[in-house]
Amino acid sequence: MKKLFFIVALLSLMTAVLAQEKGVAITIYNQNLGLVKEVRPMFFKKGINEMKFQDVAAKIDPTSVHFKSLTAPEKVAILEQNYEYDLVSSSKLLNKYIDQEIKLYTEKGDLFRGKLLNSSPKDVILETKDGGIQVISQENIRDINFPQLPEGLITRPTLIWLLDCEKQGDHKAEVSYLTDGINWHTEYVAVVDKDDKNLELGGWVSIDNRSGATYQDAKVKLMAGEIHRVKPKRYPRDRILAESFAAKAAPQFVEKPFFEYHLYTLQRKTTIKNNQIKQISLFPNAQVKTDKILTYDGAKDKKSVRVNLEFINSKKAGLGIPLPAGKVRVYKEDEDKSLEFIGEDKIEHTPKDEKVRVFVGKAFDVVGERIQTEYERKGKRAREEEYEITLRNHKDKDVNVVVVEHLYGDWKILSSSHTYRKKTSTEVEFPVTVQAGGEVKITYRVRYRF
Repeated sequence: MKKLFFIVALLSLMTAVLAQEKGVAITIYNQNLGLVKEVRPMFFKKGINEMKFQDVAAKIDPTSVHFKSLTAPEKVAILEQNYEYDLVSSSKLLNKYIDQEIKLYTEKGDLFRGKLLNSSPKDVILETKDGGIQVISQENIRDINFPQLPEGLITRPTLIWLLDCEKQGDHKAEVSYLTDGINWHTEYVAVVDKDDKNLELGGWVSIDNRSGATYQDAKVKLMAGEIHRVKPKRYPRDRILAESFAAKAAPQFVEKPFFEYHLYTLQRKTTIKNNQIKQISLFPNAQVKTDKILTYDGAKDKKSVRVNLEFINSKKAGLGIPLPAGKVRVYKEDEDKSLEFIGEDKIEHTPKDEKVRVFVGKAFDVVGERIQTEYERKGKRAREEEYEITLRNHKDKDVNVVVVEHLYGDWKILSSSHTYRKKTSTEVEFPVTVQAGGEVKITYRVRYRF
């Protein structure tokens, strides 16, 4: 009994040691790129070794592969590296067996045996032992028997190294490579309160893995930022993610600045399957103070008033963490406690203490109108223009609207019915209050010199 207990304990210890020796880590970039790092135990004999490393990503960049022995890096030299991706299929098997004997069975159970002369998507041509030719339609073929798997065909993408080893024995080998086909992005769910003064904001990370490999029990890091790549490949994303609401998700990522980017490290291991979209909570829901801002830009949209929600990404406002770029979906609670979708927008990478503006839609009951009322030349190098902007409020309460006007060149506002503020060298804003059921007219005259 003691001997059995000792054997079980020894096997458990060996399993634990092996688990420590093996390990997968992946850093995912939001540019359809992943950096895979894997450690595996390998046995090298002294002299020349051909080592196969299977289960690599199908969309690997073979030129980015880095291999080394962690046990004795100075004793193992790489002579040659090959990436084999000619995966086995029925058409490739048939092509490999041209001029060789095969057997095939039809749907009716008939057996045909002979030398394969040619194959196409429509039919297979065999030469029988007596020199006859048989043409069998592909749609009638049930089974094909091949003597063995031809050389050069593999079942999984494989890296193959030719190594020269000076130290025979067990080695811990580290392999890293870049792969396309894996991406991540952030999605935010915001719920605004009844007074539009506060919103509950939650963030979700979505990892979309189409790289052609599964990363089992992997240590996951996410890199936020735009790294420079030479002609990066792009793969279309055509999946729509289901909505996810989690009132109090535990913090799972630790964020830190890294070079000129931000790195988010998952505090547990997870498995990312091939052809899988995995969602993980980025941070617990936060209560953020917000302002509802109505803006009217009549030069760009003659009638519509845009509705925006603005908040400062600061600790004081209730947040204060770097926000990766992503889509923000905004909801509002109805009287029956159900959440209704009221709009969405995409935000860019936003550092802490910066303003976030989310455009959610166009106001129904507040409309605008902009007309040019006068145009007058003042000599050869100047002219004056006059504009009238009308805002009408059909709501039963007052609203604040910011009117945006675009100016150009050497300009000067000569007169204005309302106070304005200069935002940039080409933009001014008129903040006004429109009373319930009322309207406001803004007029101004501008002189341009050129």
